Amino acid sequence: MSRVLVAMSGGVDSSLAAALLVEQGHEVVGVTMKTFCYSGTKSHGKTCCGLDGIMDAKRVADALNIPHYVFDVEENFTRDVIDDFVSEYARGRTPNPCVRCNSHTKFRDLLERGRALDCDQIATGHYVRVEEEAGRTWLARGRDESKDQSYFLWGLPPSMIPQLLFPVGELTKTEVRERARKLALATADKPESQEICFVPSGDYRDLLQKRLGSVHPALEPGALVRTDGTVVGEHQGYAGFTVGQRKGLGGGFPEAMFVLEIRPDQREVVIGLHDELFSDTVTVAELNWLQGAPKQGVSVRVQLRYRTPAVPATISASGEKLELALDDPFAAVTPGQSAVVFDGDRVLGGGRILKAELASHA
Repeated sequence: MSRVLVAMSGGVDSSLAAALLVEQGHEVVGVTMKTFCYSGTKSHGKTCCGLDGIMDAKRVADALNIPHYVFDVEENFTRDVIDDFVSEYARGRTPNPCVRCNSHTKFRDLLERGRALDCDQIATGHYVRVEEEAGRTWLARGRDESKDQSYFLWGLPPSMIPQLLFPVGELTKTEVRERARKLALATADKPESQEICFVPSGDYRDLLQKRLGSVHPALEPGALVRTDGTVVGEHQGYAGFTVGQRKGLGGGFPEAMFVLEIRPDQREVVIGLHDELFSDTVTVAELNWLQGAPKQGVSVRVQLRYRTPAVPATISASGEKLELALDDPFAAVTPGQSAVVFDGDRVLGGGRILKAELASHA
């Protein structure tokens, strides 16, 4: 058995991950990463990895009789995640901070800390699996389709995969809670955290205003326009919108309107009908391949948004940027979000969506 560093956020998934590894006979070391300064903020103790999370993780670690450490990674987290989050909204894009955290902060820092503590492997409570066959190791979807979190892990360095353990990846969420109750873990019935950890107010625009200042173009009024440029209204800052959004567009339209595009240079938010939301060609940048880049003409499945099914697509170009031709048009493909490429359950890699359009309009 090995010495394993387990990331413990204070939730039930990571708590059970640690407990299962102890059951299996591993020498387990628990660690909680303090990513953000919560003092002086509303509900500062309730968010994941906040003060309550740290204390819950420690309670579980004490019950399991394993050491528990708290590491302050605020500086790296601010640089890699929060600064990127703010920058992306300022560019008119919609970031996914969990992807960014996993790719640039959490796992890399865990590996570094693990080495310092003489740990052989790193474990988390993510609903994913690591599989091995004929000497090759790959990342695969979790067994629970409704909880699968492989979408968030495409950015990991491929060399890291063999060192990772995901003890709950074979379980459903219901099974995780049942096992946690049987083990009398303090977090067994703890509700899941829904908010962005560094936005305890629940409104990301509060953070943008604090970081950008109220006079930044992303937070200043601009025009709501149709695709032909016709001005149909005014918004109070394009950073408050994302592709596919329906709320906050005002009334007076004969049909429901949705955000189709954000044009930061003009401070314009383009709106239109639901039928106008669909795209079938997607350009992806900032690529990371876990299994080697797929070749042009290869058929894959691509997940374009968390909690949506992966859809069939063909690689139409592969290089510094990936061009995907979707078999069927997909609604609200959003720049800044992730496009994750799969071969069955196996994660091939992914990147950030740069743009999407209909081939007939290209």
